[in-house]
Amino acid sequence: MFAYIKGKLAIKSTDYVVIDVGGVGYKIFAPTSTINKLGEIGEEAMVHTHYHVREDNISLYGFATAEELRMFELLIGVSGIGAKSANTILANISPSRFALSVITNDVKELTKLPGVGAKSAQRIILELKDKLKTEESMQDSNMPIADDSFVPNDTLSEAVSALQVLGYPQREASKAVSSIDTTGLSVEDIIKKALAYFSK
Repeated sequence: MFAYIKGKLAIKSTDYVVIDVGGVGYKIFAPTSTINKLGEIGEEAMVHTHYHVREDNISLYGFATAEELRMFELLIGVSGIGAKSANTILANISPSRFALSVITNDVKELTKLPGVGAKSAQRIILELKDKLKTEESMQDSNMPIADDSFVPNDTLSEAVSALQVLGYPQREASKAVSSIDTTGLSVEDIIKKALAYFSK
């Protein structure tokens, strides 16, 4: 319903902000990572938003980047994870690190997050990897992936897969990774540079 909200920052609290748009104040729940990136009261602010509807509650959730929004929407699609839990998780891990943890089956990294036990971490990995496999099979059946200039190796393939977890099609993810000088970079650094490429 709302792709983003842009206006004057009216209130900045510990778990939400209020953005004034033409005299209407929108209360938007957000992870601390997003709140910390916003400016001071009275300055212009913009957040990517998710309109969250439940039988007993309608809320807006806001995020500094499209990747954080995508990660939030993926998390609330996992069995047993609600909007508040997803918000807490987002406050404690970057989208690049989260995607890499999913791709590499890093249960230990995910269990460091508040409210995420071993079973929850395994469920996150299983459900999101299954989603990734489904999307890949749909792409394979609909159109061939052009080889372009991208020559995969283990590190680059992990980076591409992690970008797919964050919602980027395989073709676009491959193109972004191919455009980066990856010499000496870790997988997470490659992902971060690719996300910067997408934000241009």
